[in-house]
Amino acid sequence: MDVIAWLLDADPAIRWQVLLDLQDDADGAAAERARVATEGWGARLLALQDADGYWGGEEYGEKGDRRSTIWTLQLLRRLGVDPEASAVRAAIARVRDGVVWRRHGDLPFFHGEVEECANGGVLALASYFGVLGEGSDRMVARLLDEQLPDGGWNCEPREESERSSFDSTICVLEGLLAYEQAVGDDTSDGDASAVSAARRLGEEYLLERNLFRRRSTGEIVLPRYANLAFPPYWFYDVLRALDHFRAAGTAPDARISPAVDLLLAQRADDGRWRAGMPWHGEVHFAVDAPEGEPSRWNTLRALRVLRWIDAAAA
Repeated sequence: MDVIAWLLDADPAIRWQVLLDLQDDADGAAAERARVATEGWGARLLALQDADGYWGGEEYGEKGDRRSTIWTLQLLRRLGVDPEASAVRAAIARVRDGVVWRRHGDLPFFHGEVEECANGGVLALASYFGVLGEGSDRMVARLLDEQLPDGGWNCEPREESERSSFDSTICVLEGLLAYEQAVGDDTSDGDASAVSAARRLGEEYLLERNLFRRRSTGEIVLPRYANLAFPPYWFYDVLRALDHFRAAGTAPDARISPAVDLLLAQRADDGRWRAGMPWHGEVHFAVDAPEGEPSRWNTLRALRVLRWIDAAAA
């Protein structure tokens, strides 16, 4: 089948990424991306925001509820909504002015809270939506201080664990990378060189483990690391990690090969990847196929990872 044509028969959030990442059509991608805030999933999510800035009445959400503010914003970021679109700017202003971490002393949302997973995610959001400042300085300082001796991060207190978590580490890495990409050579929002060094050390933690293995035995750390689900929320999987390394713009490291093999093993005969088991909890609406059905999100992300690897080899 024509996999690209199938991918393009989708929401603007998928189409623009296919055009840019798989077809190098920057103009076509820009036109499609402009539609994300006004059509389809992106527009639906923006319309669900409450007047006080929250989605679902919660900043984070309890008992796995995925309709809260942080997960809605994370989904909008993964959809690639244009942060300069008027509807997006208005939504972010409402979050900035109205949403607080009520379980952590009413800190403003874009100042983050105390856990590394949440702060990595909020740092990525602040970077993407252009609201860096005092709050991001706070989160960066905390994340650099909280990096563990093995190179990664863990949301569990140090007195409970000195070993890093794949889940926590990927959330922080995505936040640090987004911050670096947002500030570029401007170090006024923090020590960019320290952030870059911390990110590379965290990436080394994953690379030393081939993105999914135990260093001690070589076995997969958790079977769910092979479950390719979209959106990923705070959960780690090998495709999320591979896509992070691609987004970082560095050459593929040879140590990702076992993870690539794991990814290729899930490719169906028709050239597509299936949807993984979705994470529990309430969602606004589904943006991926049911479990076991062909997944446009997994196929798009897998194909752009493979394209990155092939380009480096060439």
